[in-house]
Amino acid sequence: MSLDLNSIELFVTVAQTRNFRAAADRLGVTRSAVSPGMRRLETRLGIALVHRTTRSVSLTEAGERFHAEVAPLMTSLAAAVTAAGEQAGPPRGLLRLAVSSIAERFISGPLLAAFVEAYPEIALDITITDEEFDIVAERYDAGVRLGEVIAQDMIAIPVSGDQRQLAVAAPAYLARHGRPAHPRDLAAHRCIGWRRAPGLVPYRWEFEEDSRAFDVAVEPQVTTNDMWLMVRMACAGGGITFGMEETFRPYLERGELVPLLEEFLPSFPGSFLYFPSRRNLAPKLRALVSHIKRS
Repeated sequence: MSLDLNSIELFVTVAQTRNFRAAADRLGVTRSAVSPGMRRLETRLGIALVHRTTRSVSLTEAGERFHAEVAPLMTSLAAAVTAAGEQAGPPRGLLRLAVSSIAERFISGPLLAAFVEAYPEIALDITITDEEFDIVAERYDAGVRLGEVIAQDMIAIPVSGDQRQLAVAAPAYLARHGRPAHPRDLAAHRCIGWRRAPGLVPYRWEFEEDSRAFDVAVEPQVTTNDMWLMVRMACAGGGITFGMEETFRPYLERGELVPLLEEFLPSFPGSFLYFPSRRNLAPKLRALVSHIKRS
């Protein structure tokens, strides 16, 4: 029996998204083409692969078994086709990256601008996210995060030197409310905090004293997942905020913000580009690794 690989790719995408519209968007086809394509594949196989309702799509038992068999094969086939195409000529293709919002050196602009200038046939698709997830399962080529949260089975390339966190505030705020001498004093101050996603508790501010690590659960008057809002509010005298020194450095140098509690904030390993251990690294990712090492 001959099968159309496009139909199998369509089925695998429907199985992953559980939605005909989302599958069409991911594949770049018209939404009206998905349902007939699925019916043709089911007719060819002689089995029902999906249950359809007006609101959802789910796999039948036969569909679950078929997906378990063909999905890895389609992934391997796509990787082989991509690798074969990338071997000829300069590095090219789409490079998908998941990057932490605090990887300041990586996302500040110059490093990536120089990269796309040097490799015009590589297209970058960068998602700024602080969510923790499997970059392989989500089909990213690599990620950039703090070294301490990267799984040990990943290859990690440093993209910054050692980092540290800082508490900062504007001179105007300190003139009105005074300067905390110890992290425990933060309870008496207006704080601007960060949370990764709605519904989660704000990030606990981490300190060290006499080689002993401890954290402070400040009760922020303002909480957000946007670091730039935190910076702007702090510069406007809205309170004390907490984040990476690298993020605050331009504001510190201009005197818009003042560092606080520095003696309680030691350095730690910074951000790393990470990706799965592979014997044959894709040329587009190898180009990025080389660029980072040269920068």
